[in-house]
Amino acid sequence: MNDRLPRLLALVPYLMSHPGASVPEVAKVFGLNEKQLIDDLQLVWMCGLPGHTPGDLIDVSWDGGEILIDNAETIARPLKLGVDEASALLVALRMLGELPEFAGGEVLGRVVAKLEQAAGDGAAAVSTQVTVEVEAAPGALATVTDAARRKRRLSLVYYTPGRDELTPREVDPLRVVLVDGRHYLEGWCYRAEAMRMFRVDRIQEVAVLDVPADPPAEAEPMDVTQGVFRPSETDELVELEVTPSGRWISEYYPVEEVEELGEGRQRVALRARDQGWLVRLALRLGDSGRVVRPESLAERVAETAKLTLANYEGSL
Repeated sequence: MNDRLPRLLALVPYLMSHPGASVPEVAKVFGLNEKQLIDDLQLVWMCGLPGHTPGDLIDVSWDGGEILIDNAETIARPLKLGVDEASALLVALRMLGELPEFAGGEVLGRVVAKLEQAAGDGAAAVSTQVTVEVEAAPGALATVTDAARRKRRLSLVYYTPGRDELTPREVDPLRVVLVDGRHYLEGWCYRAEAMRMFRVDRIQEVAVLDVPADPPAEAEPMDVTQGVFRPSETDELVELEVTPSGRWISEYYPVEEVEELGEGRQRVALRARDQGWLVRLALRLGDSGRVVRPESLAERVAETAKLTLANYEGSL
């Protein structure tokens, strides 16, 4: 039901601009069956301006299979993306354009251009300020993606920042995934004799071997819906205070403790080894949360926010 209100707000402008559209046609456009569409139309029929007299309510009928709508001029304009929404979409599309299968694609380029035009200068300027790091080693993403598709073993030289070392590895790739804006190669690592996730931008050298990938039966892909990060007791403990709109933190990420503070607020404790990731998380929260501890992280978030705001104001 969470998506019903946005659908209704999009449905009314569509019907205003397509008078006489048929029930099956509109249902197909909105991905509904005919019963679901009729239920929506019955709800629209009870909506309108304050007063709730017949002259205040939207008039909609679908007798004979054709939908006619009237008295809905106040919401006849289609929904528009906000600057933040348009910026996020532009960044995602540009990231998609970096994938080998989309590189140089004219269709994607046209979509980006149209979205920039529709979103205005603000969103376009903000989105171009964001740098998306896709890969460090030249051709690494294309190479590992091709090997995963053809089921060929890979030889890697991989950088592990926690130990500041380069290690040679042979890996049977299972898949390449995009999580939190970064590409990861997931596969069976013969050095570790276990499944591992390798950040593609940390692959220093890569070559496809003339050997078919043959991972053992216990090699299973990891569930990345909660991200690839799995905290350990040695990682830094961080405390956040979040408002009701920031409670998604405790639902989306693995946390150690959640304390209810009243009025929907929470104090959340979680562990993370990458302070840069924590800064990005705090910035995503915006005014719906703040870093309580450690103080060094709170100061870094504040400085990053000031710098980001200055760059944004300079682009206007």
